[in-house]
Amino acid sequence: MKRTATDLRAHLYEVLDQVARTGEPVEVVRGGVELAIVRRRAAPRRKKVPRTIPGLIIGDPDDLIHVEWPWSSRTEP
Repeated sequence: MKRTATDLRAHLYEVLDQVARTGEPVEVVRGGVELAIVRRRAAPRRKKVPRTIPGLIIGDPDDLIHVEWPWSSRTEP
């Protein structure tokens, strides 16, 4: 895809997001010179690992199952 520098300026972040997402280079013409925005390499895939916070619950987490929470006894309007 070819764009002028003026068009790139108006849509810079959209163009950068597109190149990052698809890997398809974008050509930019500035003063008769052709330039290119390219993705160097694919972004590394992050593993979806659940985040743990040690010490968040003090005591046995199973004890929380049978707790009467104050907001749970209210009736909804």
